[in-house]
Amino acid sequence: REALQDKGIRACIPGRKQRKTPIKYDKRRYKRRSRIEIMFGRLKDWRRVATRYDRCPKIFLSAIALAATVIYWL
Repeated sequence: REALQDKGIRACIPGRKQRKTPIKYDKRRYKRRSRIEIMFGRLKDWRRVATRYDRCPKIFLSAIALAATVIYWL
């Protein structure tokens, strides 16, 4: 946390429940961060995206967009 603070980044990770001094964090930002991490995890389930078969950036981005659309609708 100190290394992040030195770089000017606000940490949005909550402390453990057993911690004596509670750490303040933004619950809204933590929830958004969690959603993004979950989305990356779901994208990695797609073998084409995880192994990056497409070397062309445009085609790779279109594969990500297609996978994200399918994941969103399912």
